[in-house]
Order: sequence, then C-alpha cells, then structure tokens
Amino acid sequence: MAEIRLTKVEQGQTKIRSVPIAVTPEGFWCCPSPVAFQKTLKAHNSLHKPKSSSPPPPPPPRTTAHRKQTILNEKKPTFGPSRSVSDGQRILGPEGPDAPVSGASMVAERVPRPKLENLPRKVAIEFGEPGTSDMKVILLGKQGFCVKLSVHKNVLVENSNFFADKLAEQLSSSSCLEIEECEDVEIYVETVGLMYCKEMRQRLMKQSVSRVLRILKIAEVLGFNSCMQSCLEYLEAVPWVGEEEEEKVVSSVLRLQNEGIGVSPVLNRVSSNVSKAPKDTLSHIIGLVLGSNEERGRREMKSVVLKLLRENNSVASSSGPSDVCNQTLYDSCRNCSSLLLSLFKQSAEPESPEKPVDNKDPLVKQIALASDNLSWLLDILADRQTADEFAVMWAGQQELAALHMKLPIVSRYHVSIISARLFVGIGKGELLPSKDTRQLLLQTWLQPLINDYNWLQHGCRSFDRKVVEEGIGRTILTLPLEDQQSIMLSWLGSFLKSGDSCPNLQKAFEVWWRRTFVRPYVDGQQGNSLQSDSSMTS
Repeated sequence: MAEIRLTKVEQGQTKIRSVPIAVTPEGFWCCPSPVAFQKTLKAHNSLHKPKSSSPPPPPPPRTTAHRKQTILNEKKPTFGPSRSVSDGQRILGPEGPDAPVSGASMVAERVPRPKLENLPRKVAIEFGEPGTSDMKVILLGKQGFCVKLSVHKNVLVENSNFFADKLAEQLSSSSCLEIEECEDVEIYVETVGLMYCKEMRQRLMKQSVSRVLRILKIAEVLGFNSCMQSCLEYLEAVPWVGEEEEEKVVSSVLRLQNEGIGVSPVLNRVSSNVSKAPKDTLSHIIGLVLGSNEERGRREMKSVVLKLLRENNSVASSSGPSDVCNQTLYDSCRNCSSLLLSLFKQSAEPESPEKPVDNKDPLVKQIALASDNLSWLLDILADRQTADEFAVMWAGQQELAALHMKLPIVSRYHVSIISARLFVGIGKGELLPSKDTRQLLLQTWLQPLINDYNWLQHGCRSFDRKVVEEGIGRTILTLPLEDQQSIMLSWLGSFLKSGDSCPNLQKAFEVWWRRTFVRPYVDGQQGNSLQSDSSMTS
C-alpha cells in the first residue's frame, strides 16, 4: 500500500457497476479465489494488447444483415470469466437481491476520458452488501485490479487500528476510503472479510501455511489484533513442511515480537527456554549411540549424527559451541579407549578350567563394538579437522599395542582399522600431528597393522587396500630421511617374507630411494654453502 486517500466517487472517475455481490450466511463476502483474480487479470490484459501495425486482412464478403450484426457485437462490453459460488451463499445481482446469479462476474469498462487511458483500473470486483453498508473501501491493485468493498464503519473501527485512525481523521461527508497500489488485493479482501467472521480459527483451518502467512502480514498492516492472534494459534498447531516453510514462518513471527502479541508459543517450536547446557544434551546423544547394541539402529544413527555435526560445523562460529562439541567428542574417545584396554586385558588373561570357553565370545563382540565406536569418533573429528589430539592419544597406547599380539586375530583386527584410518587421514592432510607423534604412531602401530593385514584384506569389506597403502607410505615420507630409511628397511624385510600379506609400499620406497641415492638435495646444498663460506673467508 503506497497511498491512501479519503474521497468520494465522482463522475469521470473509475466506477464499479453491474457487479453482483456474494454474501455468506455469516454476513461477510466470499473471499475471492486466486484463480478468479488470475482470470480477471488475463481478461484485462487481453483488452489492452497493442494493435498490430499491419492492417487486418479484409473480411470475406458477407450479407448486409450479417455486417450490421457484427457492428452491434463490437459495441457490446466484454465480460470476464465468472467465479462460481458455493452452496448456501446468497447472490445479489444487479436486478435485485432476489435475482439468482451463478457467480461474481468481472466487467471491463471503458474509460470515459482520454486522459485516464493509462490508468489500469478497468477491471472491477465488488464485495459486500451495499444495502446495509455505510462505507466504501476501494482497493487499487498494482496489476489493474479495482475492488470495491461495501463495509460498515463500526466493524472496521472495532477490529482495525488502521481503519480506526483513518476514519477518525476523515470528514463527516466522506464515505469512501481509497487505497492505492495495494500489493495483495486478494488477501486484503479476505482479511477484511474475516472481521465479519465469528469463528475465525475454523475459517483459517481450511487455508495453507503460506496463505495464512499472507493474511498475517495484511492483518499486521491493518492492526487487526484478533486476526493476528488466530493466525499465530494456527501456526503453533499446524505442521511446517520443509526447511523453507519453517524459515518463512519464523521470520514472519519474529517480526511481531514488538507488537504486544504472544509469539512465544510459535517460537518455542524452534527455540528452548530450558537452561540445560548443549554439552549435556550432545553428550547424552553420543552416549546413547555408542552404547547401543542393535547393529542397524546404531549404524543408521551414526550416519545421521555425523551428517548433522557436519552441517553444524559448516555454519558454526570459531568459538563456543564448536569447542563444547570437541570436548564432548574427546571425552567419549577417552572412555572408549579405556574400555578397549580393559577388554584387551580380559581377553589376554590365560584361560582357567573354571572359566567356560563361551565367555570369550562376548568379549570379542565388545571389542568390535568399542573399536567401531572409536573409528566413528575419529571420522567425526577428522571431518571437523580436529583429530590431531586423537593421533596423540592413539600413539600413546603402547600397553594396548603390547597386548595386541596376545589376542587372536579375530578379536584384535578391529583395532588395526583405527590405525589404518589414522594413516589415511595423515596421508590426505585431514590431520597434521607433530613429527614426534607421527614417528611414535608408526613405531607403535605399523607392525600390528602388518600382522593383521592379510585378515583385513579378506575379512573386512570396508577395507580399501590401495587407499591404506598410499596413506601409510605418505605418512612415512613425512618423517626425516633417517627415520624413513629405518622404517623402509624394516618393511622391506617383511614384504620379502610375506608378499601380498604385507602392505605394498613400493611407491613410497621409490620416493625414499630417489631422495637418498639419486638427488640428495640437502647434501648438495650444504656442499655449495660450505664452498661459498670458505671463499668468503679467504
């Protein structure tokens, strides 16, 4: 709404005539459907299409009587499409209140004066009951609509602060309120019609969320508080489908926070007043997932939580919530590693005749579960680029690595998957531990991984040999050349004995070879620098 004028409809201005009125049993008009407005606009646009510059082809020869009939038909006004009215509604036509009419017709009028030809106010729709009304509200839409509402001053004043203020300012002789450039004529008419509705909530139940948001916007402009409250009650109860609709609802409701209307019931759906720390909630969720023994539910929820944490990481700030999440994840990592060490100790105990053999099977399942939980936590930390501390923690598990050889391979191989995942992460640059951590990690866990390598290839479906071998090789090549040599010579002995049962690190071996024998960069540079220093001193 751009301009508002208080005026009388004078001769020569846009008139609204010969338009039937549709009134419901409750006493207010039928809200126009979007289809009716679209058909009206289409009919209006067809009347204003520019004529072609080329003259039309001459008509075929016809009789004089037919030519006269054609001229008479061209002088008749063009009628737009009609709108059907539901059963139980009373239709008042131009012939009188008892004349039956099938719908609200839209009439295209001719502008009487040439200077008004550019004003798109030729399509007119009328709503209300002129026989009892004492006020006219004319809505001039941006797309050429001209809608006249026959209303009652007392109804407008009681329900709308906007109309109350405007009517208080107008002269006693003024009986028409004209609103120009109305953005949403259709919803404006419906919102004014709701002022006559006793059961407003039931009327809104038939609407969609997007349409109620449009009504809420117009009700806010009109200061129609009871309508805004009914819209908020509707939005609080109805489901919101999709993130886009939820964002529209929240943004529309937030706009009303300073209007003195209770918006908390709606916003409580997306915000909580509970003072419970996010850390406690996240820790509880992760604890439930890690403690689950049902394979399918645990696998699916691990995927969901990983995806949601990834989304949080993409929008989170550099402080606060991210630190809380990392602390929670590392607390879980320490708990899982402590549990894993305890399970390894139990499995490594010598069997006694008093202990049944069946006790070993639950330990195997528990070790597999604890190892899988650690792998999942490592995936989360690597995705958040905060897995460096995990590498430090895992490199320090010398006691767990010492117990590794005492367990059967079917129990221990799950732990080697964690080591392989760390080497892959270092090789891809997902985590950047220090040189000492990388060296200790290889020293502690490379040999146990080699011992389990054959089983991993054939007994673990998710194991990707090429990716793991590339990660191990790249991790070795990040160390100083002397450490590379020590590890490569040790690997070479294992590879020559085991063949395919050992990781194939030939690519890394070739790089180390060239660094050592083909192009020793450092030695050459040091020699050149020594020669330059001696020449300068002499």
